[in-house]
Amino acid sequence: MSFSTTNSRGQTYYLHGKNITLKNGHEQRIYYFARQPQAETLDAVPSGYTIAENARTGLPVLKKAG
Repeated sequence: MSFSTTNSRGQTYYLHGKNITLKNGHEQRIYYFARQPQAETLDAVPSGYTIAENARTGLPVLKKAG
């Protein structure tokens, strides 16, 4: 079951995560929200993160809890 959230405008977004390779060769895990579920869909919010919403665009984003 993929994790989804609905923003204040009533739009549903699905949480995705994937590993990317940076220019210096290191790998980094990134998280993003998309309107359609894809292969990289996650089942839950990663530990240490919370969901916030961009007030101007309504796009959900992950923020480090702290």
